[in-house]
Amino acid sequence: MKTQTSFALRIICISSILFFVQCTGKSKQSSQQQASDWGDKMTAYAVREFMPADKYAWDWAQATMLRAVADRYELGIDREEMLNYVRKAMEVTMDKAEGIHPNAVASGFGMAFLARVTGDEEYAKKAFKIYDDYTKIVRSPNGGVSHRDNVVELWDDTVYMISLFMLEMYRLTGDEKYLREVAFQLTAHAEKLEDPATGLWYHGWDADDDPFDDKCSMIGWADNPERRGSQFWGRGNGWVVMTLANTLHLMPRTMSERPALEAMFVKFAQTLAGLQDAATGHWYQLPVYPGEAGNFIESSCTAMFAYGITRGIADGLLPSETFRPVVDKAFLGIEENSLKTLGDSLVNITNVCAGTCVGDKDYYFKREVVDGTPFALGSAIMFFDRYRLLR
Repeated sequence: MKTQTSFALRIICISSILFFVQCTGKSKQSSQQQASDWGDKMTAYAVREFMPADKYAWDWAQATMLRAVADRYELGIDREEMLNYVRKAMEVTMDKAEGIHPNAVASGFGMAFLARVTGDEEYAKKAFKIYDDYTKIVRSPNGGVSHRDNVVELWDDTVYMISLFMLEMYRLTGDEKYLREVAFQLTAHAEKLEDPATGLWYHGWDADDDPFDDKCSMIGWADNPERRGSQFWGRGNGWVVMTLANTLHLMPRTMSERPALEAMFVKFAQTLAGLQDAATGHWYQLPVYPGEAGNFIESSCTAMFAYGITRGIADGLLPSETFRPVVDKAFLGIEENSLKTLGDSLVNITNVCAGTCVGDKDYYFKREVVDGTPFALGSAIMFFDRYRLLR
């Protein structure tokens, strides 16, 4: 595998230069940003046209959009419509609901959410059954939950799928074991995927030498001494940043796991601030090669990074004077570069890397770019709503 040592040094240099520019420059927040309603129009498109609740499928991408809907309920935005959406989505998947794979566990948060906000015991029973399923998922030798069920692999997106469910179970029960599980999985995955110099994560790690063709990843991606992928994929790191921000928002300061997660989150934010594209406010498909031929701005990771940083500012984990310009640029950048108007009242998101597995640099550069996926819509809506709360 091609070493990433030079990449790490390059990132540090880029981060230092660009981060200085962002910190010393004035924020470009405008009255246009304050008045913008693209997130409201995107939500209307998502829930009424793109994926009505009766078409909900029990999977990870859909769960990301469902989380955005549930968050709107929590924030008091169109509460009746948002609650009815979650109810219907869980109703039509009740017989299919299970947690035998990390991507399936993700949708389980909807059951725990409804159990908490409605008090309906049927939802609670289903949520606890999904947790029981989760405990039986294959683990790697260090305890990390495998992304695959037929081979043992750790992927960075797994931590978000698990955290969606575990954080909602904590809110339902108040039992800190669910927070500890998220913290444990973050630590176990970081052990195999984190780059110490930058804090960024490689996409995947394979526990053994057994060849396996999943019909999506590049063949031989783990054929190297570290048994891991060679690239820091944008959206993969976006899942990690959102997980850290959401976990720290809920985690009591008394928990022993918190300091390490805070340090991980702050390091991520510092590195990302230096890699943001100044012209578009976006991050790239492979963030460590900004502007390189073949690379492209990618809206889902941009929304995810900006969401996490916005929560970090709001929760006092990141200084506003340093990081507010970053999220201002991302907000305006999405508005100017990655939205598609669908009539007067609906908006879709563009510049989205389609579903992606593990590969080399060229593999990521050649991924299909699409409009409107559940995970891109969900992450963009979540960023919009949190950004609008910043003062």
